[in-house]
Amino acid sequence: MRVSTMLDYSRGIKQSADHVADLERAGLDIVWVAEAYGLDGPSQMGYIAAKTERIEIGSAILPIYSRTPVLLAQTAAGLDALSEGRFILGLGASGPQVIEGWHGVPYTKPLERTAEIIDICRRVWRREIIVHDGLYRIPLPPEEGTGLGKPLKLINHPVREQIPIWVAAMGPKNVAMAAEVADGWFPFLFWPERAGEVWGAALAEGAARRAPGLAPLEIAAGGLVAIGEGLEHLLDLARPMAALYIGGMGAKGRNFYNNLTRRYGYAEEAEQIQELYLSGKKDEAAAAVPAELLEKTNLVGPAGYVKERIAAYREAGATVLNVTAIGPDALETIEQLKVWSE
Repeated sequence: MRVSTMLDYSRGIKQSADHVADLERAGLDIVWVAEAYGLDGPSQMGYIAAKTERIEIGSAILPIYSRTPVLLAQTAAGLDALSEGRFILGLGASGPQVIEGWHGVPYTKPLERTAEIIDICRRVWRREIIVHDGLYRIPLPPEEGTGLGKPLKLINHPVREQIPIWVAAMGPKNVAMAAEVADGWFPFLFWPERAGEVWGAALAEGAARRAPGLAPLEIAAGGLVAIGEGLEHLLDLARPMAALYIGGMGAKGRNFYNNLTRRYGYAEEAEQIQELYLSGKKDEAAAAVPAELLEKTNLVGPAGYVKERIAAYREAGATVLNVTAIGPDALETIEQLKVWSE
């Protein structure tokens, strides 16, 4: 397995990029850069590309609603050129709170949009003349605009015609779509021993329709990592984030992370976490996150235990171990994981 991590913003943007360069020297394979309602992702990824030489740089994620399909393709081609072929386009639907609350765009048909965007991006990179009639209508029909639009193709020749596309997906239909058309998949709260029963059917459904030209689906999964004796208390650091997603990322009935927690068998806990979080009791919501869920979706403990968790992720199909090092020496932790994951 390759080893990846999310960009740590705690040091400041430029300082974080310097840290990525240190992680690259320690052996890190991929750094993922998020975009929600903070600074834009492409600016940061372009800066990281200039500060590094080998590491792959991926968006995790660029929301599909805030840019047109061809702009996503242009941005990916530009970042791939800056990094000399090291970019990964990670896409996701985000959620209605961010998309409607921040971007002011209706949160509609995420499954269909994602599939159309992936198709359009790949055609742009092949420098095809883009004509598309679906949710996205390219060129815009005369009755919806000036009538002056004409089919175009990308001016530049991309470094690669096949930039990897990864999709963040949670629900069965979205996971099946990712397994059918994407190069990689981002799950969340990935419990290796339970992954088959929760996502296996959807992955198999998508794989059955997968195009012959696509390589096997990659999966990036992991969590917090700390190696050593007596570190189990560090799992509590994952509680606020888990509570945020399980309880606060969406309204009742529209929270994909809450649904996942229920599918893992924690229906009562998921209900309680959401009730507490939405009523403003965030600390109580964090305390209600099941300890077993935290243990099984992270890698915290003695060296032998962490090795066992890595083996479990590999057995569950993970090809990228996606971790956040929380021990005293992140560089040493990444170096150790590289040895164990090979």
